[in-house]
Amino acid sequence: MKIKQLITEALRLPTNAFFYHISQGLAAMYPDKVLLEGSDDSFQLQHYAYAKLCDLQCDSYIYNQIITGWYSRENRIYKYAKNAMYEVVWQAEKLNVLLMSWQEGSCNICYYWILADSKELAEKFFTAVCDWNAEICDEILVFEHGRWDKNSDLFRCIQDSSFENLILHSNVKEDILGNLTDFFTSCEVCADFGVPWKRGILFIGSPGNGKTHTVKALINQLRKPCLYVKSFKSHYGIDSISIRQVFEQARESAPCILVLEDIDSLLTDENRSFFLNELDGFANNQGIMTIATTNHLERLDPAIRERPSRFDRKFHFELPGIGERKTFLTFWNDNKFKPEMRLSNEAVDQIVALTEGFSFAYLKELVYSSMIPWMKEKKTGMMEQIMLSQVTILREEMSD
Repeated sequence: MKIKQLITEALRLPTNAFFYHISQGLAAMYPDKVLLEGSDDSFQLQHYAYAKLCDLQCDSYIYNQIITGWYSRENRIYKYAKNAMYEVVWQAEKLNVLLMSWQEGSCNICYYWILADSKELAEKFFTAVCDWNAEICDEILVFEHGRWDKNSDLFRCIQDSSFENLILHSNVKEDILGNLTDFFTSCEVCADFGVPWKRGILFIGSPGNGKTHTVKALINQLRKPCLYVKSFKSHYGIDSISIRQVFEQARESAPCILVLEDIDSLLTDENRSFFLNELDGFANNQGIMTIATTNHLERLDPAIRERPSRFDRKFHFELPGIGERKTFLTFWNDNKFKPEMRLSNEAVDQIVALTEGFSFAYLKELVYSSMIPWMKEKKTGMMEQIMLSQVTILREEMSD
């Protein structure tokens, strides 16, 4: 039986028989080879090859379904295999890998079969690919649809976020940075006193007041591996499997930062208990700094919001007061605006007074929405009137 015929036959079978049919067929076709198969998300062969750690050549005996897309950020074409048989050259050794994938609901299922001359070679190759994909270097590891993916784009996007351009109430900024810096330098101290070297921090506040900016600035400042969770939903339909994957990867990557943005939307009545056990149960979470954010503290279970050792510190991100609004506008006026755009001190004070109740996000929108009409005219002194007009417009939007 040829590989093409094997796959054609398998595609006619129900999913629960599909894997076995192909495995049985490959074992019969290659009796002198060792077969290693599975669907572990860490086996990202094409990413590994793209990093030039192995060489892939499509097997010409079957039709290889290669998807072509456009990567606008880098202005280039990219290709990836949806279904393909590869001849792999790795460390002067040759292997064959069959990759197949399909959609189940909103999730993409991937399965692989590795054929090698020995069990040792198959397992060494599999381990090398999985280990490399678990490493985090100038990228963020993102968990979504039940799998981890490296995201270098996301890492690049946060490079402009820093504590220098972050404005918060009183000493909140310094307290947060000091808390995390102390944590990552306290491994030996914790060991000496028998204290678990793990910590949880909860950022609380209405949207647009700096929670996300603070997380980005921390990732930049601390330069620790970052794992970002978008959702616990997966093709398995069981959140506990995803939650276990998340914490297993965090333990492997430690010391690291585990980010759970909008934790109130991640947790449900069904998965909460399992999550708490992984966060603060018997498992060893040494070196994991968990940062969670929420816009709705009242939606969180008391077991999360009121018990230290799960989230030890809570930082509130409030609407900016007069001092913060003036600092924000002065920063833009002195450092971002062109000389002919700049406001007088009196105009800054007037806008500060008129923007009570504005979040930092609305203040930023005020600046951006005022710059656009100014660019059309580019008249000195015009910016003040534009911003006053935009304050009125934004105030109406906020009241809708």
